[in-house]
Amino acid sequence: MAATNGEDERTIRREAEQVVNEVAQGLRTLDDGTSWFAALSPAARQVVLQEVAGYAMQAHITTADGLAGVARSGVKPTANPSVMICMNPPRYGFAALPADEHVKAFRVLVSVFSVADTRRRQTYCKGTCGHAWHNLPPSVERP
Repeated sequence: MAATNGEDERTIRREAEQVVNEVAQGLRTLDDGTSWFAALSPAARQVVLQEVAGYAMQAHITTADGLAGVARSGVKPTANPSVMICMNPPRYGFAALPADEHVKAFRVLVSVFSVADTRRRQTYCKGTCGHAWHNLPPSVERP
């Protein structure tokens, strides 16, 4: 991975957290999130892919989540990121994919995370959730 300084990486991770959770909660479209991602440098994309893969792991994605997320992502089920996320157990080396696969990987990861996170918000966190990222305010005009 190309070098990013520590402060840049922290900023990218904070932005990714906001964007990904907004997509997961329907406050931002997947296409809008993908546009944000595509505008990043290749090194920043790798940081974001690692971050979002971590979110997916923390959400305890299931095979059903993977299949539903791939269907929602608009990425072919035979594309590398789709196959990786649907394996049992899922493979998470998305940042190591070739740069031309990064946008597909982002779409798949965010879509699968959205499915799993929605499931967890409706079950595990229902009515008692203290996770700040599960309680985002309604969107205002975003750049």
